[in-house]
Amino acid sequence: MPLIVRVTTVVFLILMVFTILIIGREFLYPVCLAILFAYLLYPFSSLLEKWRFPRVLAILISIILGMTLIGGAVFLLYQQMTVFVSDFPELKEHAMDNLDQLQTRIDSWVDNGENQRWWLRERISSLINNSGDLMNMVFSATTGTIVKMGLQPVFVFFMLYYRDRINRFIFMIWDYNDRDRLVIILKEISEITKNYISGVFIVVFLLCILNSLGLMIVGVEYAVMFGILSAVMNFIPYFGTLIGAAFPLAFTLVSEEPGNAIGVIILFMIIQFTENNILTPNITGGRVAINPLFTILIIIAGGMIWGLPGMFMSVPYAGMFKVVCRHYEPLKPIAFLLSRNKGSQLRDGLKLIKKMFRTVK
Repeated sequence: MPLIVRVTTVVFLILMVFTILIIGREFLYPVCLAILFAYLLYPFSSLLEKWRFPRVLAILISIILGMTLIGGAVFLLYQQMTVFVSDFPELKEHAMDNLDQLQTRIDSWVDNGENQRWWLRERISSLINNSGDLMNMVFSATTGTIVKMGLQPVFVFFMLYYRDRINRFIFMIWDYNDRDRLVIILKEISEITKNYISGVFIVVFLLCILNSLGLMIVGVEYAVMFGILSAVMNFIPYFGTLIGAAFPLAFTLVSEEPGNAIGVIILFMIIQFTENNILTPNITGGRVAINPLFTILIIIAGGMIWGLPGMFMSVPYAGMFKVVCRHYEPLKPIAFLLSRNKGSQLRDGLKLIKKMFRTVK
């Protein structure tokens, strides 16, 4: 087949897949998210079944436990946000005072005319006054997502309950002579997905603690709320820490002590290093192992198609796709392109630091 025909076919298939994902967004992303949750709860449900629990009861206990943990985190965050909202008028006054001081300094440095004086205060004041509309838009979008998330326990229950039937269906439609390869692919996908999803939840839980304690030490108000918000953003690889740091940083800049912003920046630089080089590699084990370039591209594409849920789901599903590509000769170049170099970032960094100290000595 000529090269131009191959390239055209690949581009057409990619566009067709993107179109299907965009058109079927409202139906597909809750189902795909439920698949990941099912992988997350499967080990515990399977353990209960080994302890002679009926499958229905084992699945229900697993789902209830998962919902309790998530509900507890949401309730804690809700309590903190309630206090934050009640204090918002006072925070707004502090923000205006800080803006007045900043505008005065800018005017002392730059010779602004009367028409341009207080331009910064007016614009940011307008932004703060319109923040209510922005919050309403955010809560409306969040409410819509919560309604869809309400179906997750139902989807997860039936996926776990009918997992044997789904597995048998896959084998029924597969080529009989190629079933050994299918067994290997399904096993690898199961191991990668379980370890990655559970690892991400563990990392986010640890970051909730680290972020909250760190922000308390820095002296940021509402440290627990910002700590949880910042940690939750780490469901999105690479971008998560940056997005999460923006919340406490923006608050600190308009608070009574804007100088704490330097402490927030240093704190999240330390957390970024710890998360990227210690927590994630050792907890998730680098199971997905997609190189950073394509990880970023995949996250952006997932966000464009399915929003925040797409940014979270894009990496594990890309890992599944890479497993399939690795086991088929025509697709091995794609698996090679997606894969990252072997080796530990932390180990390489420590070697470099040791080498620098030897050079100094």
